[in-house]
Amino acid sequence: MKKLIVHGDPGLRKDGVINYDGEEMRVFSVQRQGEYHGPDEPQLWCTIGTDDERERFEKKEYVPHWLDVDTIDAEALDIVKKGGDLTV
Repeated sequence: MKKLIVHGDPGLRKDGVINYDGEEMRVFSVQRQGEYHGPDEPQLWCTIGTDDERERFEKKEYVPHWLDVDTIDAEALDIVKKGGDLTV
């Protein structure tokens, strides 16, 4: 499980699926940052992980501040499924 900061908004939402770092990852949560006082474009702060980590996320059996953090531009993100009611 890790935090992924996406610079820009590619339309990714909760329960989406992405190809990241050579494997398929699920998007457990999305927090949109930078709408009012933030940078020129919004940032999506996502918690991502594998299917095996879903239960650990739902039961809060992790410390959010200890997760590894990566960043990526919205254009470089490989989205399999956007999540929510939207699909690719």
